[in-house]
Amino acid sequence: MSKPAMIHVTYIETTPEKLWEALTSGAFTQLYWFGRRIESDWTVGSPVRFFDSADDSLTDSGEVLLYDEPKTLAYTFKNEFLEDRADDAPGRVTFTIEPAGKNVVKLQVVHDQIAEDSVEGWRNGWAPILANLKTYLETNRTLEITFS
Repeated sequence: MSKPAMIHVTYIETTPEKLWEALTSGAFTQLYWFGRRIESDWTVGSPVRFFDSADDSLTDSGEVLLYDEPKTLAYTFKNEFLEDRADDAPGRVTFTIEPAGKNVVKLQVVHDQIAEDSVEGWRNGWAPILANLKTYLETNRTLEITFS
């Protein structure tokens, strides 16, 4: 039996290469991921870590599972800052990029192998990140989102 999943599909006016850079470059993730910087050498089996730019604390961690530039990126993903989720096993995040027209790509994000009671939380977490990613790639600016 498989664990529940959060699935998000969007279309972005960009190239697969630019989207790939946005997903794998720490300088780029800080721009749309609300100050979080990703770090990895992107070798299968290597660590993936996210750091908060405010205090450089570790916010999320994982391990590279698949790196097929610029088509598919997958890594395990574990929240490191919510105490009530400390015992959760890592989930898996898979980004699939497909050309979908002239200078348009289809991005599918699947966050699976997660606890059923966490699906909505992950969905709520990914939604503003992916909206900000799309906006930044298309307009070179980020959204002014207020979190409640």
